[in-house]
Parts: sequence; structure tokens; C-alpha cells
Amino acid sequence: MRIVFCGTPSFAVPALRHLLGQGDLQVESVVTQPDRPRGRGQEIAASPVKEVARTAGIPIFQPAAIKTEQAADFFRRISPDAVVIIAYGQIIPAKLLEIPRFGWINLHASLLPKYRGAAPIQWAIANGETRTGLTTMRIDAGLDTGDILLQAEIEIGPDETAPELSQRMAEAGAPLVAETLRKLERGEVTRRPQEQARATFAPVLKREDGRVDWALPAQQTYNRIRGFAPWPGASTTFRGQACHIWGRPRALARVADAPGTIAQANDSLFVACGSESWLELESVQVEGRKRVSARDFANGARLGQQEKFN
Repeated sequence: MRIVFCGTPSFAVPALRHLLGQGDLQVESVVTQPDRPRGRGQEIAASPVKEVARTAGIPIFQPAAIKTEQAADFFRRISPDAVVIIAYGQIIPAKLLEIPRFGWINLHASLLPKYRGAAPIQWAIANGETRTGLTTMRIDAGLDTGDILLQAEIEIGPDETAPELSQRMAEAGAPLVAETLRKLERGEVTRRPQEQARATFAPVLKREDGRVDWALPAQQTYNRIRGFAPWPGASTTFRGQACHIWGRPRALARVADAPGTIAQANDSLFVACGSESWLELESVQVEGRKRVSARDFANGARLGQQEKFN
């Protein structure tokens, strides 16, 4: 089977590497986003997918926009059996979808129709899910609305962060993509339309999504700390200054104060949360300063009685 692979970030890399190692699946070309400024220095850098393709000697195509006639000519010229698309970063126009005979096969990091959208891993953790999964589907003109091909369930660890789960799911998704392609070629896959009534959404993360609502139970705040790592993180304010916090739920043998109230006990720092629960702080980073332990934060701030995060 002749394949074009479309992808950009590190999440797509395990699948590309896996496909490159399969004798019966031939990656003809890789399509990825143009080189862009990255990191603190904003130096122009290639995408993780491009780096892998370049090392493997695979032809690379980097259109600024995939809706152009140049891109259409590229796909018509290669005329692949299938296009594998994983976190590419652009919406595919309808005129390209029918070029490969097996369609455009997407690996999505949820059990569709749950968590359609750009951030399924982050929102699944933030919402307290204990299980998620992977879906291969044939994309259509909608947003993650295409027919389901194969699915695999994955457990979410109780302390697992979004980057940790993302890496684990990327590795698990690689063989699922290859299995999907082989079963398509053998006619062993039954396409299943998604149940629209069961659809939920995982929109692009915004900075304000990380804002802590101290009225929520500590476990919910912890889920958001895990799900929104490393960005936008969990943010609040202290004495009028923005800061990021890290911590986890802990029992404390005292009645919880008003949500957001800071308490010191047993050489640890706690914040009162909703439902009379407590979040034990592990570290704090006040805007413009480095991240420090909760104890160093308390010592430096010289906390008074009934001080609060807001």
C-alpha cells in the first residue's frame, strides 16, 4: 500500500516511524507544516515529523496552505492508496478527500464521538476521566465527524499528566494505524457512523482555561493541573500578582476554610477548596520569578493569617 503521511508534532512521530518499518506499507512522501519559529529564542525550526522524514530520506512537502492548487496537484501526482493524517494542523479541503482510494485515515486521541476537537487528551484528564482511547477514522468535511474504523481503550493513571498520557497514546496508536490500513486493504473493516447525539467536544485550550476556581473540590483542581500541563497550567493570584501552582489533594484534620484560604500544617502548605477539601501545594511560581517549593514560597511571602489565593 502506497501512503502519504501528514503530520506535524511529536504525537505523530511514533506512527510515522512505525509505518517506515513496515515492508508492506510504503510511505511515498511526508506532508508537514512549514518551518516556524520555536522555543524561547524563536529560532526557525523543522517540525518533529519533518526531522524523522529527513533522517529517513523521505520526500517532504510543506505547503503554507493545503487548500492551494499546488497541494492538489501534489496529491493527484502521487495518487496514494491512503493518506494517514495525525495532528497535521490544517483543515483538509473536500476536493482532496476522494483522491486516495482508501481515503484519509486519521488517528484521533479519544474514543469518538467523545472529545472531538483539538485537545482531547487534555480535556479528558481535566474532566476526571479514568479511561480514554484511540480511534482511527476516515475523515470527512466535518470536525472529527468521519466514520469510525478501529478503536482501542486506554486507562488514564490517577496521577498521569497530559504530556505523559500523550506519549503513551502516541506509541499505542502507531500499530493501530498500521492494523487499520491492512484491514482496509483486505476488506476487513466495517465503517461505523458516529452517534452524533453522544458527541462531546475538546476545544483548543485558552489561557483562561487554567484559571483555578477554588470553589471546586480539590480533586477537580488536581485533574485540571494534570490535564493542563504544561500549558496553560493552573493559575491564580496572590496579593494581586498572577502565579501558577502545583499540588494534589490531601486530607487535613480540620474544617476547611473559605475556598482559596492558605493554611500551614505539618510543615506543609494547604489551600482550602470546595466541598471542605484541601489541596496540598507542592510548588508555586509567581509571575516574573522562578518556580519554588511551597515551603520556600511560604517563607518568602511571610504568610499572615487567613491569606488567600484569588
